[in-house]
Amino acid sequence: MRSEELHETLLPKRLALPIFASDPLSSVAYATQEILLVLTLGGLAYLHFTPWIAVAVIALMAVVVLSYRQVVHAYPSGGGSYEVASTNLGASAGLVVAASLLVDYVMTVAVSVASGVDNIVSAVPGLAGHRVGLAIGFVALLTGVNLRGMRESGRAFAAPTYLFITGVLIMVVTGLLRYLLGHAPVSESAGYGVRAEPADAGLAGFALIMLCLRAFSSGCTALTGVEAISNGVPAFRKPKSKNAATTMAVMGTIAVVMFAGVTTLALVAKVHITDDACRLTGLAGDCSSYTQRTVIAQLASAVFGGEHSFGFYFVQAATALVLILAANTAFNGFPLLADILAQHRYLPRQLHNRGDRLAFSNGILALAVAAGLLLWFYKADVTSLIHLYILGVFTSFTLSQSGMVRHWNRALRTETDPAVRRHARVARAINAIGAVVTGLVLVIVLATKFTEGAWLAVLAAAVLWTMMRGIRRHYDATAAELAVTDPHAELARPSKVTAVVLVSTIHKPTLRALAYARAFKPDQLEALTVAVDHEESRALQQQWEELDVGIPLKVIDSPYREITRPVVEYIRSIHRAGPRDVVGVFIPEYVVGRWWEHLLHNQSALWLKSRLLFTPGVMVTSVPWQLTSSSRADHPARRAPGSVRRGEPTPHRERPDGRGAGEGSPHV
Repeated sequence: MRSEELHETLLPKRLALPIFASDPLSSVAYATQEILLVLTLGGLAYLHFTPWIAVAVIALMAVVVLSYRQVVHAYPSGGGSYEVASTNLGASAGLVVAASLLVDYVMTVAVSVASGVDNIVSAVPGLAGHRVGLAIGFVALLTGVNLRGMRESGRAFAAPTYLFITGVLIMVVTGLLRYLLGHAPVSESAGYGVRAEPADAGLAGFALIMLCLRAFSSGCTALTGVEAISNGVPAFRKPKSKNAATTMAVMGTIAVVMFAGVTTLALVAKVHITDDACRLTGLAGDCSSYTQRTVIAQLASAVFGGEHSFGFYFVQAATALVLILAANTAFNGFPLLADILAQHRYLPRQLHNRGDRLAFSNGILALAVAAGLLLWFYKADVTSLIHLYILGVFTSFTLSQSGMVRHWNRALRTETDPAVRRHARVARAINAIGAVVTGLVLVIVLATKFTEGAWLAVLAAAVLWTMMRGIRRHYDATAAELAVTDPHAELARPSKVTAVVLVSTIHKPTLRALAYARAFKPDQLEALTVAVDHEESRALQQQWEELDVGIPLKVIDSPYREITRPVVEYIRSIHRAGPRDVVGVFIPEYVVGRWWEHLLHNQSALWLKSRLLFTPGVMVTSVPWQLTSSSRADHPARRAPGSVRRGEPTPHRERPDGRGAGEGSPHV
């Protein structure tokens, strides 16, 4: 796609919702489960706290959605939490947010895909042994689709997201209607008891509070990905801010309704799930070989009439798809944030480049590699990965909302319009509440999950923060060093130009290099060879004299059979003799077409160039000689992706005027 076609990739709200909101919507599939897993550590005695914890999560989600709607309107450029924190709290705070979000995006891919594979295993238990391979395969599939471009990925992922929403809502409504009519659905685990962990049996006082807070922090996984819309505002159609804010409101409403419905239905159906199947009491057979179904799977089976019903397979298929595709939120958020950081010189500039389909290909590939390694290391286990999750989200939530409070304070100091001031005060109150609440949740998450693995996420964010500061220092130092201070001095001609042509033997490439060097009309031109074998050296000198090329041949003796060091030392000696002089080194090289031929040629030239490039006052020029095999590289079928975009000719395609697409092109 041409750069001018970028506007065609902008998203309508119906596609933006599945692209940017699939993560918070899909988290409904495991947020309730995570609450139940924590509460059942104390047996069944504490499940009555589930509704209160769910209400707290819903209230938090409402506050966060309202807060980020303010961000979308105030900062429509797409920086989201990073831009808010950087502008209002300083560059260091902005980098904390950026590092936290980048880590969390990687975790989003890992947790979403692993959870999706869990639901596939719940429907087809025989696939349990292929969990890691399935997870990495799905990451590769998501990568390929996203490399096709944002709009294409939205079209591909819209249907599963809407099918999931439809399936869950039908399941919730059907289940609650059955409950109201006196035929409440009963889950397959309702008859099992749960043996409490010794450390969590009979809790009271502070210990009970900590258990509930731990369950609340696990349930807060429902909020992951909420900020993605604020990072992706530039991807929306105009009016961008309005469409993004509307999409965020729709996302929040659907997520709250689904989460509340699934949690209520789980309590009605008496779903009992534990972190270890051997803690279930009343289980027939070997507990170590028993695979617990996910909460969603148990509810679908109970509501629709068993594990072989159409409704069960529909919900499981939609859930597995949307959980895997929920990683798409990160595949869009990570490259966009990396692009902004690259523009600000905190990440390598390659992350700012768009690929052939106008997607940030390098960012997509970096995310895929990181998530794949994480899935492989943790064996695609959701319970292990979930402890590393959500810490980054609430770090960015807290700092961005604090930054928005400062933003509104600054606006109120200069604004005189009463209506605008009234709106600013309301927005400031919303963001202040958001900052306080998300700050408290951040403390809770740190306190309850730090020792269980969250410290790894903290360490990763700290390393990333330090690395980004180092990258920025490097770019700043490079820019300062390359800045033009005295144009006249920089443009001054060297007092003398000495050209040196490296000669190993006399053949066509050598003669071409000599002719090319002579065309530059240097002040002094000489050929240089290294005498490793004296007999060969004398034969070369004799052949040189017979040719009578009119250029002196300098022979350097090398008693230790080295080539690179004597050449480099000789070139440096020329430069030391005239510091204002320039030495041009011409190296004849073969151009080959087969990969294995590269191993047979040009190794000495490669080492020489690598050493000479670090020598001040020396210009290195490669003079190519194309061997017959190099013509294979011009075959259209072997041309690299993007060759048309870079202006290379395509003779197999014709233009309307009958000439090939490459003919008459100024780029060819």
